[in-house]
Amino acid sequence: MRLPAPADAPLRPRFQHQGIAFGCDYNPEQWEPSVWREDVALMREAGVDLVAVNIFGWSALQGPDGTFDFAALDEVIELLHGAGIRVNLGTATSSPPPWLTTRYPEILPVMEDGTTRYPGGRQAWCPSSPVFREHALALVEAVASRYGDHPAVSLWHVSNELGCHNALCHCDASTRAFRTWLERRHGTIAELNRAWGTSFWSQRYTDWNEIGTPRLTVSTRNPGQVLDFHRFSSDELLAYYRAEAAVIRRHSDRPITTNFMVTAHIENLDYWSWAPEMDVVANDHYLDHRLGDPRAELAFAADLTRNLAGGEPWLLMEHSTGSVNWQPVNAAKEPGQMLRNSLTHVARGADAVCFFQWRASLQGSEKFHSALLPHAGTDSELWREVVELGAIVDRLEEVAGTRVVADVALLFSWESWWASDAENRPTHEIAYLDQVHALYGALHDLGVTVDVVRPGADLTGYRLVVVPGLYSVRDAEAATLDAAVAAGAHALVTFYSGIVDEHDRVRPGGYPGAWRDLLGIRVEEFAPVLPGTALTLESGAAASVWSERIEATDAAVLDRFADGPAAGRPAITRRSAASGSGVGDAWYLGTLLEREALRDLVGRVLAGAGVEAEPAASGTVEITRRVADDRAYRFVVNHGTSDIELAARGVELVTGDAVAGSLTVPAGAVRVIREEGAA
Repeated sequence: MRLPAPADAPLRPRFQHQGIAFGCDYNPEQWEPSVWREDVALMREAGVDLVAVNIFGWSALQGPDGTFDFAALDEVIELLHGAGIRVNLGTATSSPPPWLTTRYPEILPVMEDGTTRYPGGRQAWCPSSPVFREHALALVEAVASRYGDHPAVSLWHVSNELGCHNALCHCDASTRAFRTWLERRHGTIAELNRAWGTSFWSQRYTDWNEIGTPRLTVSTRNPGQVLDFHRFSSDELLAYYRAEAAVIRRHSDRPITTNFMVTAHIENLDYWSWAPEMDVVANDHYLDHRLGDPRAELAFAADLTRNLAGGEPWLLMEHSTGSVNWQPVNAAKEPGQMLRNSLTHVARGADAVCFFQWRASLQGSEKFHSALLPHAGTDSELWREVVELGAIVDRLEEVAGTRVVADVALLFSWESWWASDAENRPTHEIAYLDQVHALYGALHDLGVTVDVVRPGADLTGYRLVVVPGLYSVRDAEAATLDAAVAAGAHALVTFYSGIVDEHDRVRPGGYPGAWRDLLGIRVEEFAPVLPGTALTLESGAAASVWSERIEATDAAVLDRFADGPAAGRPAITRRSAASGSGVGDAWYLGTLLEREALRDLVGRVLAGAGVEAEPAASGTVEITRRVADDRAYRFVVNHGTSDIELAARGVELVTGDAVAGSLTVPAGAVRVIREEGAA
């Protein structure tokens, strides 16, 4: 469901591209000019039509004397333009050249232990540094004034993966900026003391200059200070993005974006606050084999990115043809997996399929990262798959601009992530994303399409709202769930939800404070268990990690703990609506069920809410629909080892075949059906 735009949101330029874009990052500064011409010819062969350049180009563009040399970039852009390839032009500010940090070492970021991080990697700069910003914006001015109206430029790319490494800086400039941000947010020292609870451990402040960033202490730190520092750091980088965008807008009318990192383990930016600033939302995503179910996480990230875009199409700015270079084991993709991964993003709303990078590097930290053109060259299975994917993406042109619809919403919050995963919490055996991924994974296993939305979003039209471990929530945000259930939606809330307000202040009277009345329960005490301790419910369902001492005040008890510290207490409850009242059911889950038991419970909740998955859909066979007023498309991604058959009528776009009643989708294949009579 589309999120409403802010009332004062400006009209922004739209990304104009015919069909689904197929593209990549290109780093020509790593290659001799003779290679550039070969590359452009091969891009045309592969069907590449959107190329990001000048992402890490600062040291190639500007020397220590301050002068700029655009000759090489001019030539590359003209080569691409001559081949009919559009340019996603980077501002080149993502990593400063060594001469700049040598001349101005105060630019370098400082970590929470007070140590400085030095050049030699990337993003060696402090987001609050006025010196860095002065030099970076001068570079943006030079790039934007030169290429602002160039016909090849269809999109501007601010910096690169902002905050990936340097989001949390503790230098003197950051400390001063943090104090200014705190004064704007809280107004008075008294209000800050109240918000942070500084009466604890004699932390009461009397002057803004007494406050620092939350560097490491000899004990654990003030949770309110840490939470506000996360907010400040996200806002500080967003202010930096706005500063670059403002320079570009003086010279160009083309849309501007930056690449988000909506993916596991990247938590430092609150993209709900960033997304309205983007002319088009773009995301980088890489399969993470450290997770239990990387494929479900890919779907989760795509569904979240789509809702950051307000339900509108978005751009997959980066993903990989094969292995990455930064995991403990960098697994290669099996044959056909690149196609399935790519079209899963398209099925969930992406109008671009782009990769890092075009040609695999021969040197540097990413030399073993996969690329469209691998080290093995064009005589390789990977290259043949790339050419095949380019042709298929071209056949999906008519899908562009359509939207994904869903009956289920899942609430997700970066602020709750920051607050939940604090230094002091009931157990370190589970983190916020563990619950999020578990609940989304159950929905994914059951073949249900999900909108991942922010707390407080308009929930009108959803049959079911899932709330996994939403520890921190504002009163107004909590009220939207109450209102949705009152209007007929069903809700599933899991443990450690609704516990604190936006200041990380516990709601007294029993957990889950924000939703006690909605759920008809009262939790007296958390009772997490030690690592390796198994829990069993009276139904025989297996659980682990968490139990709690629950009292059912106005809810039916559906299952109880059979053992553990909460033995005999409710584990699963449901507060049912009166028949015919129009009010939905409110379910509560007070433990971490193992995967099969969780899938069974979620299946019951879906059935009660009247949500039905597409026939044949499962965690192995993903089926998603994209629709417009006059047409509809069904994407079928078969990750399994067996062919499947499903009822369908229309035209299958991957093969171009007509479908007259049924369609076989081979094992490992993707099919996209323009459905007959959808209008």
